[in-house]
Amino acid sequence: MKTTKFTKTKLATSLSLVLGVSSMLPVYAADEASEENIEVLQVTGIRGSLIKSMDVKRSSNGVVDSISAEDIGKFPDTNLAESLQRITGVSIDRSNGEGSKVSVRGFGPDYNLITLNGRQMPVTTGSRSFDFANIASESISGVEVHKTSQASDSTGGIGSTIDILTHKPFSSPGLKATFGVKAVDDQSTDNGSVTPELSGLYSNTFADDKFGISLSASYQERESGNQQAQVGTGWRTFPGSATNDSEWGGVANDSTQVNRPGDDEFYSVPQTTVYRFEEQQRTRTNGQLVLQYSPVDSVVTSLDYTYMRNDIDTQSNDVSAWFNFVPSENVWSDGPYASPLIYSETYGSPADLSMAAGDYGVRNESGSLGFNIEWQATDNLKLTFDAHNSVAENKPNNLYGSSNNLSTAAFVRTSAATDFSGDLPVLAVGGGNAVTPADMMLTGSVFTNARNKSEIDQYQFDGEYIFEDAGSIDFGVALTNVNNHSQSVNVQRNDWGGVGSAGDFDDAWFPADTIQDKFDANGGDFSLADGNFDVLDTIFMWDFASVRDFAAANYASAVNGDCGNGFCPSTNYAAETDRYTEEESQAVYVQYNYDNEISGMPYDVHFGLRYEQTDVTSTAAVAGYDGADWIAETEILLSATGEQVFETKTGDYDYLLPSFNFNIEVIEDVMLRAAYSETIGRPNYTDIQGGTVLATLANRTNGGGSAGNPTLLPLESENIDFSAEWYYAPSSYVSVGYFRKDTQNFISNEAVKTTNGIYNPASGDLYKAAVAATGTTEAGAVRDYIFANYADNAAVDATNQIISGSAANNDELLNFNINTPLNSSESSVIDGWEFAAQHFFGESGVGVIANYTLVNSDLALVGISDTANAVLVYENYGFQARVAYNWRDEFLSATNQGTGIFPQYTEAYSQIDLSVSYDIEQVEGLTVFFEGLNITEEYTRVHGLANEQVLNLTETGARYSLGARYTF
Repeated sequence: MKTTKFTKTKLATSLSLVLGVSSMLPVYAADEASEENIEVLQVTGIRGSLIKSMDVKRSSNGVVDSISAEDIGKFPDTNLAESLQRITGVSIDRSNGEGSKVSVRGFGPDYNLITLNGRQMPVTTGSRSFDFANIASESISGVEVHKTSQASDSTGGIGSTIDILTHKPFSSPGLKATFGVKAVDDQSTDNGSVTPELSGLYSNTFADDKFGISLSASYQERESGNQQAQVGTGWRTFPGSATNDSEWGGVANDSTQVNRPGDDEFYSVPQTTVYRFEEQQRTRTNGQLVLQYSPVDSVVTSLDYTYMRNDIDTQSNDVSAWFNFVPSENVWSDGPYASPLIYSETYGSPADLSMAAGDYGVRNESGSLGFNIEWQATDNLKLTFDAHNSVAENKPNNLYGSSNNLSTAAFVRTSAATDFSGDLPVLAVGGGNAVTPADMMLTGSVFTNARNKSEIDQYQFDGEYIFEDAGSIDFGVALTNVNNHSQSVNVQRNDWGGVGSAGDFDDAWFPADTIQDKFDANGGDFSLADGNFDVLDTIFMWDFASVRDFAAANYASAVNGDCGNGFCPSTNYAAETDRYTEEESQAVYVQYNYDNEISGMPYDVHFGLRYEQTDVTSTAAVAGYDGADWIAETEILLSATGEQVFETKTGDYDYLLPSFNFNIEVIEDVMLRAAYSETIGRPNYTDIQGGTVLATLANRTNGGGSAGNPTLLPLESENIDFSAEWYYAPSSYVSVGYFRKDTQNFISNEAVKTTNGIYNPASGDLYKAAVAATGTTEAGAVRDYIFANYADNAAVDATNQIISGSAANNDELLNFNINTPLNSSESSVIDGWEFAAQHFFGESGVGVIANYTLVNSDLALVGISDTANAVLVYENYGFQARVAYNWRDEFLSATNQGTGIFPQYTEAYSQIDLSVSYDIEQVEGLTVFFEGLNITEEYTRVHGLANEQVLNLTETGARYSLGARYTF
């Protein structure tokens, strides 16, 4: 226990008492308050929140940043991730325009441990990353980001350990209550309307503060949408020497190519261009009950239950043109990684213009039951026991599954071209704008049910013993058992050539809409190329339910879901992928704490050791395959055996992790800190799952798949931190910090090549004879030749347009690139600087907050980026206002695309948010407020090897809310 009494202002001390932050600050604050006759000032709001956070930072044993509630039931942002991004070194990932996952100091969501009141939480994502969109902020009293480690900290957070603190009745004795209502207008939706949010918190203590109860609940509806431009599964990359004769997807080396890359360069070609439009409805329900009882002054018991549910329903429509890699005419950017500024194909016979739709839903649901007892056994000894059982589950919540895609097509496409010279890829389709509902026919579909369940049983025993004039010692043991179970089953029809006839559907089911006016991003105009290009501006936003029902009643299918046909999902999870992992960890720690003075300078030092042992068991059952059928020009379908392949794998590791923290107040209000620690970041849950899952569709070159690896070792890091902080006024400070992390055992996904004993129908005698006879590798021409000349071959089904792989035809084995996680032998140094300043201009009510984080790495690592924040606040005369600017630089977001091990880069993104509130003087406790998020309506963009290689551009929109809150 740290007992050094750094100088604290009366304002800071009174805030600690008024706003109930005893869970966040050392107990000496109360001691000081009792020693001095301090007037308790009711200072809340933005400034009060910032002072509390500053006090946590100053009083901590290491480098800690935090965000505190502005008042009971009032967090600075309605989304916790949006609040956390204001902290130095913290950046976030967004989902549908809302903060979802958190990265710290360049380490992604999987390497930041999220705890709730010190307890490790299960996740609904299937990985280790916590989805902050599932938790409401109204019951949160604060969030602490621990950037340096102590022996008592649970392992797993190399970037940080983020502890979410909820309200407890003993932290703020007496009656406290608040109720809030809000109307939300999300500008991103085309079909939605204004939606409600309701929240409330009641807290009280009884019997001379020996018993307390806190009950909080929130309910939120949100209707949103987005527009996306995509390049399907990614870009295919070739050396400059590759041509269309040597590689499927290669381009000619002749006059059809303008500024073609040279043989010593590389070039990439797009797999497709897609426009996708989504509408989403979300209903989030949160609740927490906390009971506290103190039978005697030395004992405090707590029993709590936390519930979170987030229901998300999504409807989508898209239009796409898949490039068939026939001879193309292109205009190229300069190398060394050249990209087509314009990519264009012309077809001898009409190809498909695909239009798909989806209607699906998921439920993320979590429940946590916990018990805690604190016993001040003697004046010198304090013991704590904490136990919890927590379960999180992601599961289907829609009749049509957790995801689906039902596709239609019109075979009217005479050409396809995309202009990639702007941010937005612009697609032109010959015949695309002349399409009518009568041209549409049904093609393939997939209906998926997937569910993930995570359960954690954790028991923690902690002790603290204070020696007389010789410091203190912390000690403890922890047992943590994490069970993860993931299951999925697909019902996939592969009728990509079409079933039935064009015109089968009612025209009224296919209302036409425009495309290009739905995007604000700039796109090209094909002025870089010669010729006429008909920019696609027609999409049918067709009725999913009507088309699905008609198809189910009128078209036969070779696969069946629960409804008896191929147009619904299955709940027979045992038929396909079924994976279970168990991670058992035991830990013991000890930490010595000492405080004293050097030449009048108070200091404290903390030495700790933590030993951790982990055993991993993974059992998996995956679908087996024994053949392959060439069913369409670019699709080869694997033939399932109907049986599962079972396997069990194990892994284990143990670590002894030291930690050291030193803090000294060199002059009044100036703190210097130094820290050293060794930490681990455990592998992603999905990475340690056993079993090899093959993708059911392959192309003519290879198939794909993924496999887990339970023997993976954690990421290891040796950490050094230095920090200097100057608290020059009651609500103002500046700080600068340096951090360095020497890491090894990075986990990277590598494509492990295998064959799996399956023959490739696009490789043997029949294929080679067709190529020789037609003089081309174009899939359509090759298939037509085989059907016309080898109809009597046992591997050829000319009627159904299927060519099967066969050893009798000397077909080669189909190659598979199995995406497999492996520990890398490379080590990396990640270091950076954090700069922060907070200043209030006297009693004017005006304040500014600014911070910048600079992160460097000697390797290209996922998530590494610089970040910055600037916030202007005003608070006076009952009026509060805040304008916040957040920026994140470009970063590597993934190391693979659907086409292989090629990078994805998320481009620099900035956002401006604002909030305004006013306390109604005539009604004490009543506040009205207005909030705006992403008010400049920025969009996100992801590209590949070069900026022109766009993979995804997503536009959402601004979100505004108007509400009132009453507190008493």
